[in-house]
Amino acid sequence: MKKTTISNVSHFVGQEVKIGAWIANKRSSGKIQFLQLRDGTGFIQGVLVKNEVSEAIWEAASTLTQESSLYIIGTVREDSRAPSGYELTIQDVSILQIAQDYPITPKEHGTEFLMDHRHLWLRSSRQHAILRIRNEIIRATYAFFNDQGFIKIDPPILTGSSAEGTTDLFHTEYFDRDAYLSQSGQLYMEAAALAFGKVFSFGPTFRAEKSKTRRHLIEFWMIEPEMAFIEHEESLEIQEQYVSFIVQSVLERCQPELKALDRDLSKLEKVTAPFPRITYDEAIQLLKNKGFDDIEWGEDFGAPHETAIAESFDKPVFITHYPTQIKAFYMKPDPEREDVVLCADLIAPEGYGEIIGGSQRIDDLALLEQRYQEHQLTDPAYEWYLQLRKYGSVPHSGFGLGLERTVAWITGIEHVRETIPFPRLLNRLYP
Repeated sequence: MKKTTISNVSHFVGQEVKIGAWIANKRSSGKIQFLQLRDGTGFIQGVLVKNEVSEAIWEAASTLTQESSLYIIGTVREDSRAPSGYELTIQDVSILQIAQDYPITPKEHGTEFLMDHRHLWLRSSRQHAILRIRNEIIRATYAFFNDQGFIKIDPPILTGSSAEGTTDLFHTEYFDRDAYLSQSGQLYMEAAALAFGKVFSFGPTFRAEKSKTRRHLIEFWMIEPEMAFIEHEESLEIQEQYVSFIVQSVLERCQPELKALDRDLSKLEKVTAPFPRITYDEAIQLLKNKGFDDIEWGEDFGAPHETAIAESFDKPVFITHYPTQIKAFYMKPDPEREDVVLCADLIAPEGYGEIIGGSQRIDDLALLEQRYQEHQLTDPAYEWYLQLRKYGSVPHSGFGLGLERTVAWITGIEHVRETIPFPRLLNRLYP
Protein backbone atom coordinates (compact mmCIF):
# COMPACT_ATOMS: atom_id res chain seq x y z
CA MET A 1 0.00 0.00 0.00
CA LYS A 2 1.31 3.42 -0.95
CA LYS A 3 1.04 6.49 1.27
CA THR A 4 0.29 9.47 -0.97
CA THR A 5 -1.47 12.82 -1.20
CA ILE A 6 -4.72 13.87 -2.84
CA SER A 7 -2.84 15.79 -5.53
CA ASN A 8 -1.07 12.59 -6.58
CA VAL A 9 -3.95 10.10 -6.65
CA SER A 10 -3.97 10.14 -10.46
CA HIS A 11 -0.84 7.96 -10.32
CA PHE A 12 -2.65 5.24 -8.35
CA VAL A 13 -5.89 4.55 -10.23
CA GLY A 14 -7.17 1.11 -9.24
CA GLN A 15 -4.71 0.87 -6.36
CA GLU A 16 -5.17 1.02 -2.61
CA VAL A 17 -3.58 4.08 -0.97
CA LYS A 18 -3.27 5.68 2.46
CA ILE A 19 -3.89 9.43 2.85
CA GLY A 20 -3.74 11.67 5.93
CA ALA A 21 -6.64 14.12 5.74
CA TRP A 22 -9.24 16.27 7.44
CA ILE A 23 -13.02 16.20 6.99
CA ALA A 24 -14.06 19.30 5.03
CA ASN A 25 -17.70 18.21 4.93
CA LYS A 26 -19.77 15.06 5.25
CA ARG A 27 -23.16 13.71 4.27
CA SER A 28 -24.90 10.36 4.48
CA SER A 29 -27.66 8.61 2.54
CA GLY A 30 -28.42 5.72 4.85
CA LYS A 31 -26.05 2.99 3.76
CA ILE A 32 -23.43 5.26 2.16
CA GLN A 33 -21.31 7.96 3.78
CA PHE A 34 -19.73 10.66 1.57
CA LEU A 35 -16.64 12.18 3.15
CA GLN A 36 -15.27 15.39 1.62
CA LEU A 37 -11.57 15.15 2.37
CA ARG A 38 -8.76 17.70 2.23
CA ASP A 39 -5.08 17.21 2.94
CA GLY A 40 -3.54 20.56 2.03
CA THR A 41 -2.70 19.47 -1.52
CA GLY A 42 -6.30 19.22 -2.70
CA PHE A 43 -9.84 18.00 -2.10
CA ILE A 44 -11.39 14.64 -2.92
CA GLN A 45 -14.55 12.72 -2.05
CA GLY A 46 -14.28 9.44 -0.20
CA VAL A 47 -17.20 7.02 -0.45
CA LEU A 48 -17.84 4.56 2.38
CA VAL A 49 -20.39 1.77 1.68
CA LYS A 50 -21.82 0.10 4.79
CA ASN A 51 -22.00 -3.48 3.48
CA GLU A 52 -18.38 -3.27 2.22
CA VAL A 53 -16.72 -2.51 5.58
CA SER A 54 -16.89 -3.79 9.15
CA GLU A 55 -19.41 -2.44 11.63
CA ALA A 56 -16.55 -0.90 13.65
CA ILE A 57 -15.26 1.06 10.64
CA TRP A 58 -18.78 2.22 9.74
CA GLU A 59 -19.46 3.41 13.30
CA ALA A 60 -16.08 5.13 13.54
CA ALA A 61 -16.77 7.05 10.33
CA SER A 62 -20.21 8.01 11.66
CA THR A 63 -18.55 9.92 14.52
CA LEU A 64 -16.45 12.10 12.22
CA THR A 65 -17.18 15.84 12.36
CA GLN A 66 -16.04 18.80 10.28
CA GLU A 67 -12.24 19.21 10.54
CA SER A 68 -11.73 15.91 12.33
CA SER A 69 -8.36 14.42 11.36
CA LEU A 70 -7.79 10.85 10.21
CA TYR A 71 -5.98 8.43 7.97
CA ILE A 72 -8.01 7.00 5.11
CA ILE A 73 -7.28 3.77 3.29
CA GLY A 74 -9.10 3.48 0.00
CA THR A 75 -8.98 2.53 -3.65
CA VAL A 76 -8.55 5.32 -6.21
CA ARG A 77 -11.02 5.34 -9.08
CA GLU A 78 -11.65 7.74 -11.91
CA ASP A 79 -14.93 9.66 -11.86
CA SER A 80 -15.60 12.29 -14.50
CA ARG A 81 -18.30 13.88 -12.31
CA ALA A 82 -15.86 14.64 -9.51
CA PRO A 83 -14.18 18.09 -9.57
CA SER A 84 -10.75 16.45 -9.39
CA GLY A 85 -11.70 13.60 -11.73
CA TYR A 86 -11.11 11.00 -9.01
CA GLU A 87 -12.80 9.51 -5.95
CA LEU A 88 -11.79 7.13 -3.18
CA THR A 89 -13.67 3.97 -2.30
CA ILE A 90 -12.88 3.76 1.42
CA GLN A 91 -11.87 0.48 3.06
CA ASP A 92 -10.67 1.77 6.42
CA VAL A 93 -10.48 4.87 8.59
CA SER A 94 -8.13 5.55 11.49
CA ILE A 95 -9.25 8.56 13.54
CA LEU A 96 -6.59 10.91 14.88
CA GLN A 97 -8.87 13.49 16.52
CA ILE A 98 -12.57 14.31 16.58
CA ALA A 99 -12.98 18.09 16.24
CA GLN A 100 -15.67 19.59 18.44
CA ASP A 101 -17.78 22.65 17.54
CA TYR A 102 -15.71 23.84 14.59
CA PRO A 103 -16.70 27.53 14.29
CA ILE A 104 -16.73 27.92 10.48
CA THR A 105 -19.64 25.87 9.20
CA PRO A 106 -20.92 25.55 5.61
CA LYS A 107 -23.42 28.38 6.27
CA GLU A 108 -22.82 32.08 5.50
CA HIS A 109 -20.53 33.99 7.88
CA GLY A 110 -19.75 37.71 8.01
CA THR A 111 -16.38 39.02 6.87
CA GLU A 112 -15.31 40.17 10.34
CA PHE A 113 -16.14 36.76 11.80
CA LEU A 114 -14.12 35.05 9.10
CA MET A 115 -11.21 37.45 9.58
CA ASP A 116 -11.26 36.80 13.33
CA HIS A 117 -10.95 33.11 12.44
CA ARG A 118 -8.45 33.59 9.62
CA HIS A 119 -6.26 30.83 11.06
CA LEU A 120 -9.13 28.42 10.34
CA TRP A 121 -10.62 30.17 7.29
CA LEU A 122 -7.41 29.31 5.42
CA ARG A 123 -8.68 25.71 5.27
CA SER A 124 -11.65 26.53 3.01
CA SER A 125 -11.59 25.59 -0.65
CA ARG A 126 -11.80 29.24 -1.78
CA GLN A 127 -8.85 30.38 0.35
CA HIS A 128 -6.97 27.25 -0.65
CA ALA A 129 -7.40 28.19 -4.33
CA ILE A 130 -6.39 31.83 -3.86
CA LEU A 131 -3.23 31.05 -1.91
CA ARG A 132 -2.19 28.26 -4.25
CA ILE A 133 -2.40 30.75 -7.11
CA ARG A 134 -0.35 33.19 -5.02
CA ASN A 135 2.24 30.43 -4.62
CA GLU A 136 2.31 29.82 -8.37
CA ILE A 137 2.87 33.53 -9.04
CA ILE A 138 5.82 33.42 -6.63
CA ARG A 139 7.22 30.26 -8.26
CA ALA A 140 6.85 31.80 -11.72
CA THR A 141 8.52 35.01 -10.53
CA TYR A 142 11.64 33.16 -9.48
CA ALA A 143 11.61 31.14 -12.70
CA PHE A 144 11.30 34.25 -14.89
CA PHE A 145 14.03 36.31 -13.27
CA ASN A 146 16.41 33.41 -12.83
CA ASP A 147 16.01 32.52 -16.51
CA GLN A 148 16.62 36.17 -17.45
CA GLY A 149 19.94 36.30 -15.60
CA PHE A 150 18.80 38.23 -12.52
CA ILE A 151 20.06 37.35 -9.07
CA LYS A 152 18.02 37.78 -5.88
CA ILE A 153 19.25 40.36 -3.40
CA ASP A 154 17.59 40.96 -0.03
CA PRO A 155 17.39 44.63 1.01
CA PRO A 156 17.04 45.55 4.70
CA ILE A 157 13.63 45.87 6.35
CA LEU A 158 14.90 48.31 8.99
CA THR A 159 16.15 51.59 7.55
CA GLY A 160 17.66 54.70 9.09
CA SER A 161 15.51 57.17 7.19
CA SER A 162 13.22 57.58 4.23
CA ALA A 163 14.27 59.59 1.22
CA GLU A 164 10.61 60.09 0.38
CA GLY A 165 9.46 61.34 3.78
CA THR A 166 8.36 59.54 6.93
CA THR A 167 4.65 60.29 7.10
CA ASP A 168 3.66 56.82 5.89
CA LEU A 169 6.39 54.89 7.68
CA PHE A 170 6.28 52.84 10.86
CA HIS A 171 8.70 54.25 13.40
CA THR A 172 10.67 52.17 15.86
CA GLU A 173 13.76 52.62 18.02
CA TYR A 174 17.03 51.12 16.88
CA PHE A 175 18.95 51.16 20.16
CA ASP A 176 19.88 54.87 20.47
CA ARG A 177 18.46 56.13 17.17
CA ASP A 178 15.31 56.24 15.09
CA ALA A 179 14.53 53.55 12.54
CA TYR A 180 11.67 52.77 10.19
CA LEU A 181 10.13 49.70 8.59
CA SER A 182 10.88 49.74 4.89
CA GLN A 183 8.37 51.12 2.37
CA SER A 184 10.45 49.73 -0.49
CA GLY A 185 13.79 48.10 -1.12
CA GLN A 186 14.32 50.09 -4.30
CA LEU A 187 17.18 52.38 -3.27
CA TYR A 188 19.18 49.43 -1.96
CA MET A 189 18.38 47.46 -5.10
CA GLU A 190 19.92 50.27 -7.16
CA ALA A 191 23.16 49.75 -5.25
CA ALA A 192 22.90 46.00 -5.91
CA ALA A 193 22.25 46.55 -9.63
CA LEU A 194 25.43 48.61 -9.94
CA ALA A 195 27.27 45.66 -8.41
CA PHE A 196 25.56 42.72 -10.14
CA GLY A 197 23.86 44.16 -13.25
CA LYS A 198 20.37 42.69 -12.96
CA VAL A 199 18.85 41.98 -9.56
CA PHE A 200 15.47 41.47 -7.95
CA SER A 201 14.11 41.38 -4.43
CA PHE A 202 11.02 39.77 -2.99
CA GLY A 203 10.00 40.69 0.50
CA PRO A 204 7.59 42.46 2.85
CA THR A 205 7.05 46.21 2.82
CA PHE A 206 5.08 48.41 5.17
CA ARG A 207 2.92 51.50 4.65
CA ALA A 208 1.36 53.34 7.58
CA GLU A 209 -1.48 54.64 5.42
CA LYS A 210 -4.84 54.99 7.14
CA SER A 211 -6.63 53.51 4.17
CA LYS A 212 -9.58 51.13 4.16
CA THR A 213 -9.96 50.51 0.44
CA ARG A 214 -10.13 47.06 -1.10
CA ARG A 215 -6.73 47.66 -2.73
CA HIS A 216 -4.69 48.49 0.38
CA LEU A 217 -2.85 46.51 3.03
CA ILE A 218 -0.58 47.78 5.80
CA GLU A 219 1.92 44.95 5.23
CA PHE A 220 2.33 43.57 1.73
CA TRP A 221 4.93 41.89 -0.48
CA MET A 222 6.79 43.48 -3.37
CA ILE A 223 8.84 42.12 -6.24
CA GLU A 224 11.40 44.81 -7.10
CA PRO A 225 13.78 44.27 -10.03
CA GLU A 226 16.52 46.80 -10.78
CA MET A 227 18.65 46.75 -13.93
CA ALA A 228 21.90 48.48 -14.90
CA PHE A 229 22.32 49.64 -18.51
CA ILE A 230 18.56 49.35 -19.07
CA GLU A 231 16.59 52.42 -20.15
CA HIS A 232 12.89 53.25 -19.94
CA GLU A 233 11.55 51.45 -23.03
CA GLU A 234 13.63 48.34 -22.37
CA SER A 235 12.26 48.23 -18.83
CA LEU A 236 8.67 48.35 -20.11
CA GLU A 237 9.36 45.35 -22.34
CA ILE A 238 10.72 43.36 -19.39
CA GLN A 239 7.69 44.32 -17.28
CA GLU A 240 5.16 43.16 -19.87
CA GLN A 241 7.08 39.94 -20.51
CA TYR A 242 7.15 39.24 -16.76
CA VAL A 243 3.43 39.89 -16.21
CA SER A 244 2.54 37.82 -19.28
CA PHE A 245 4.72 34.99 -17.98
CA ILE A 246 3.11 34.80 -14.55
CA VAL A 247 -0.43 34.98 -15.95
CA GLN A 248 0.24 32.22 -18.49
CA SER A 249 1.91 30.12 -15.77
CA VAL A 250 -1.21 30.37 -13.61
CA LEU A 251 -3.39 29.45 -16.59
CA GLU A 252 -1.21 26.42 -17.28
CA ARG A 253 -0.71 25.15 -13.73
CA CYS A 254 -3.73 26.31 -11.71
CA GLN A 255 -6.79 25.25 -13.70
CA PRO A 256 -8.55 23.55 -10.72
CA GLU A 257 -8.01 26.63 -8.56
CA LEU A 258 -9.24 29.04 -11.24
CA LYS A 259 -12.29 26.84 -11.76
CA ALA A 260 -13.01 26.79 -8.02
CA LEU A 261 -13.02 30.61 -8.09
CA ASP A 262 -15.21 30.77 -11.23
CA ARG A 263 -12.57 32.94 -12.88
CA ASP A 264 -13.32 34.09 -16.43
CA LEU A 265 -10.34 32.55 -18.20
CA SER A 266 -10.96 34.42 -21.45
CA LYS A 267 -9.87 37.65 -19.77
CA LEU A 268 -6.59 36.13 -18.60
CA GLU A 269 -5.91 34.46 -21.94
CA LYS A 270 -5.67 37.93 -23.53
CA VAL A 271 -2.80 38.90 -21.24
CA THR A 272 0.14 38.51 -23.60
CA ALA A 273 2.88 41.01 -24.46
CA PRO A 274 3.01 43.62 -25.83
CA PHE A 275 0.72 45.79 -23.71
CA PRO A 276 -0.81 49.08 -24.88
CA ARG A 277 0.89 52.32 -23.83
CA ILE A 278 -0.61 55.76 -23.35
CA THR A 279 1.03 58.89 -21.99
CA TYR A 280 -0.25 60.77 -18.96
CA ASP A 281 -1.37 63.53 -21.35
CA GLU A 282 -3.40 61.02 -23.37
CA ALA A 283 -4.84 59.56 -20.17
CA ILE A 284 -6.04 63.01 -19.06
CA GLN A 285 -7.79 63.48 -22.40
CA LEU A 286 -9.30 59.99 -22.25
CA LEU A 287 -10.72 60.74 -18.81
CA LYS A 288 -12.20 64.05 -19.94
CA ASN A 289 -13.83 62.24 -22.86
CA LYS A 290 -15.36 59.84 -20.32
CA GLY A 291 -16.88 62.66 -18.28
CA PHE A 292 -14.16 63.32 -15.69
CA ASP A 293 -14.27 67.06 -16.32
CA ASP A 294 -12.71 67.95 -12.97
CA ILE A 295 -9.40 66.16 -13.58
CA GLU A 296 -6.59 68.61 -14.31
CA TRP A 297 -3.09 68.15 -15.65
CA GLY A 298 -0.70 67.66 -12.74
CA GLU A 299 -3.10 65.66 -10.57
CA ASP A 300 -2.48 62.04 -9.71
CA PHE A 301 -5.04 59.40 -10.65
CA GLY A 302 -7.31 57.77 -8.09
CA ALA A 303 -9.06 54.41 -8.25
CA PRO A 304 -12.04 55.67 -10.34
CA HIS A 305 -9.66 57.23 -12.87
CA GLU A 306 -7.55 54.06 -13.18
CA THR A 307 -10.68 51.94 -13.60
CA ALA A 308 -12.04 54.23 -16.33
CA ILE A 309 -8.73 54.11 -18.20
CA ALA A 310 -8.51 50.32 -17.93
CA GLU A 311 -12.02 49.94 -19.37
CA SER A 312 -10.70 51.14 -22.71
CA PHE A 313 -8.35 48.15 -23.02
CA ASP A 314 -8.60 44.36 -22.71
CA LYS A 315 -5.01 44.00 -21.49
CA PRO A 316 -3.00 45.75 -18.79
CA VAL A 317 -2.10 49.26 -19.97
CA PHE A 318 1.00 51.36 -19.28
CA ILE A 319 0.48 55.02 -18.42
CA THR A 320 3.81 56.74 -19.06
CA HIS A 321 5.42 60.16 -18.62
CA TYR A 322 3.72 61.46 -15.48
CA PRO A 323 4.37 65.05 -14.37
CA THR A 324 7.66 65.46 -12.53
CA GLN A 325 5.91 67.24 -9.64
CA ILE A 326 3.83 64.22 -8.59
CA LYS A 327 6.52 61.57 -8.88
CA ALA A 328 9.49 60.57 -6.73
CA PHE A 329 12.67 62.63 -6.68
CA TYR A 330 14.83 59.88 -8.22
CA MET A 331 12.91 59.54 -11.51
CA LYS A 332 14.75 60.73 -14.60
CA PRO A 333 13.18 63.63 -16.53
CA ASP A 334 12.39 63.09 -20.19
CA PRO A 335 15.36 64.66 -22.05
CA GLU A 336 12.93 66.19 -24.51
CA ARG A 337 10.49 67.49 -21.91
CA GLU A 338 11.61 68.18 -18.35
CA ASP A 339 8.10 68.60 -16.91
CA VAL A 340 7.53 64.83 -17.20
CA VAL A 341 9.61 61.85 -16.13
CA LEU A 342 10.54 58.53 -17.76
CA CYS A 343 8.17 56.42 -15.72
CA ALA A 344 5.16 54.16 -16.09
CA ASP A 345 2.38 52.69 -14.00
CA LEU A 346 0.90 49.41 -15.21
CA ILE A 347 -2.88 49.38 -14.71
CA ALA A 348 -4.57 45.98 -14.52
CA PRO A 349 -7.88 45.36 -16.30
CA GLU A 350 -11.25 44.88 -14.59
CA GLY A 351 -10.84 47.66 -12.05
CA TYR A 352 -7.85 46.30 -10.11
CA GLY A 353 -5.76 49.43 -10.51
CA GLU A 354 -2.01 49.88 -10.50
CA ILE A 355 0.00 46.67 -10.08
CA ILE A 356 3.42 48.01 -11.17
CA GLY A 357 5.17 51.34 -10.74
CA GLY A 358 8.54 51.90 -12.34
CA SER A 359 10.91 54.38 -13.89
CA GLN A 360 14.31 55.10 -15.28
CA ARG A 361 16.38 56.48 -12.42
CA ILE A 362 18.40 59.70 -12.43
CA ASP A 363 22.03 58.78 -13.16
CA ASP A 364 23.51 62.30 -13.10
CA LEU A 365 25.00 63.30 -9.75
CA ALA A 366 24.39 67.04 -10.12
CA LEU A 367 20.74 66.54 -11.02
CA LEU A 368 20.19 64.13 -8.13
CA GLU A 369 21.80 66.62 -5.72
CA GLN A 370 19.43 69.26 -7.10
CA ARG A 371 16.46 66.96 -6.49
CA TYR A 372 17.69 66.37 -2.93
CA GLN A 373 17.62 70.12 -2.32
CA GLU A 374 14.20 70.56 -3.92
CA HIS A 375 12.74 67.80 -1.74
CA GLN A 376 14.65 68.97 1.37
CA LEU A 377 16.37 65.61 1.76
CA THR A 378 19.19 66.55 4.08
CA ASP A 379 19.38 63.34 6.11
CA PRO A 380 22.96 61.96 5.99
CA ALA A 381 21.55 58.43 6.26
CA TYR A 382 21.18 58.46 2.48
CA GLU A 383 24.52 59.97 1.56
CA TRP A 384 25.42 56.53 0.21
CA TYR A 385 22.66 56.84 -2.41
CA LEU A 386 24.34 59.93 -3.86
CA GLN A 387 27.64 58.04 -4.01
CA LEU A 388 26.11 55.56 -6.46
CA ARG A 389 26.14 58.43 -9.00
CA LYS A 390 29.69 59.39 -8.09
CA TYR A 391 31.41 56.08 -8.68
CA GLY A 392 30.61 54.58 -12.08
CA SER A 393 27.08 55.82 -12.67
CA VAL A 394 25.21 54.27 -15.60
CA PRO A 395 21.67 54.44 -17.02
CA HIS A 396 19.48 52.14 -14.95
CA SER A 397 15.81 51.37 -14.44
CA GLY A 398 13.59 49.39 -12.14
CA PHE A 399 10.06 48.69 -11.05
CA GLY A 400 8.01 47.23 -8.24
CA LEU A 401 5.08 44.81 -8.53
CA GLY A 402 2.65 44.52 -5.63
CA LEU A 403 2.02 40.83 -5.12
CA GLU A 404 -1.36 41.06 -3.38
CA ARG A 405 -2.97 43.34 -5.95
CA THR A 406 -1.66 41.06 -8.68
CA VAL A 407 -3.12 38.00 -6.93
CA ALA A 408 -6.47 39.79 -6.56
CA TRP A 409 -6.55 40.61 -10.27
CA ILE A 410 -5.51 37.17 -11.52
CA THR A 411 -7.91 35.35 -9.18
CA GLY A 412 -10.72 37.83 -9.83
CA ILE A 413 -11.51 38.37 -6.15
CA GLU A 414 -12.72 41.69 -4.82
CA HIS A 415 -10.51 42.47 -1.80
CA VAL A 416 -6.77 42.09 -1.20
CA ARG A 417 -7.41 40.82 2.35
CA GLU A 418 -7.92 37.32 0.92
CA THR A 419 -4.68 37.37 -1.08
CA ILE A 420 -2.30 37.09 1.88
CA PRO A 421 -2.40 34.43 4.61
CA PHE A 422 -2.70 36.83 7.56
CA PRO A 423 -3.65 40.33 6.37
CA ARG A 424 -2.68 43.43 8.29
CA LEU A 425 -5.36 46.08 7.89
CA LEU A 426 -6.00 49.45 9.53
CA ASN A 427 -8.21 47.83 12.18
CA ARG A 428 -6.68 44.34 12.24
CA LEU A 429 -3.58 42.90 13.83
CA TYR A 430 -5.21 39.60 14.89
CA PRO A 431 -4.69 36.73 14.39
